[in-house]
Amino acid sequence: MLLSRKHSIIINLSLILVFSLSTYAGDDKKKKETATGTPVLWRDPGNIASRDLFLGPGGEAMKPDLTRITFIKEETGGYSKKYRVRDGQGHVWVAKLSKEAQPETAATRILWAIGYQTEIPYLVPDLTIEGKGHFKNVKLEARPQNIKRLDLWKWKDNPFIGTKEFQGLKVLMILIENWDIKDSNNKILLARNEETGQKDLVYIISDLGATFGKTGGVFSRTRNKPADYVEAKFINEVKGNRVDFRFSGKHQSLFDDITIEQARWVGALLAQLTDQQIQDAFRAANYSPEEVRMLSDALKARITELTTLPQR
Repeated sequence: MLLSRKHSIIINLSLILVFSLSTYAGDDKKKKETATGTPVLWRDPGNIASRDLFLGPGGEAMKPDLTRITFIKEETGGYSKKYRVRDGQGHVWVAKLSKEAQPETAATRILWAIGYQTEIPYLVPDLTIEGKGHFKNVKLEARPQNIKRLDLWKWKDNPFIGTKEFQGLKVLMILIENWDIKDSNNKILLARNEETGQKDLVYIISDLGATFGKTGGVFSRTRNKPADYVEAKFINEVKGNRVDFRFSGKHQSLFDDITIEQARWVGALLAQLTDQQIQDAFRAANYSPEEVRMLSDALKARITELTTLPQR
């Protein structure tokens, strides 16, 4: 009788283990199936001069309903204080409360304008979050239900290595003085392509807050300091067919292989932006009129440096 009971226990435990393993394998297989799709970093933006850089990638349709903002939970990680919140229409957002909110709002619009895939942010100058208080210059970043956030992607290991689009993205990081080049700031989104009906794996830089200051070491780098951005040098010189950019930040070696042709390509896209569009990107981030002028002039000067690189 005792032996029979032991056998029964062993059999039951074995069945539980087999079931658990099969369930885990099924879940893992399902996860892999849902994470398949076409990798996308950049799409042809069409008429760049027609893009609305004040409203940005979300346009008028996705603007948050500010009639009521309720707290859901605190988001962990990163430099900035962040809350997950719900707006008056029930849509979910991540609210970033720090000096990164302004530069990230503007930087996202610049990248999106020329075809790069980005987050969907709006800068709210004054925002009350129920139960948390009143805040200035809050960036609300959309969390649509139809977009699944997957794992991070790596700067040195991704499907776009060597392409002009990836090289152009690196140029943009120097253009906006993003010194925080790290894999944990990158994200892959699973989204449905409205044109093909298929799934896309959308590669974005999900954190562009360490921008529009200057790159440098731990004690010299800055973020959201227009005066520093104006003073920072962009291109050192041209060495053969390579452009030697002035960059001092994480993963400096990433920027050693950018050719004149690749830099001119992204410069030609940026050159299609109008003065009004560039100003709108900074106005959307609630910079003062003087800061808008300073940042716009400095950005345009850098674009000119790219478009006037010598052809080889």
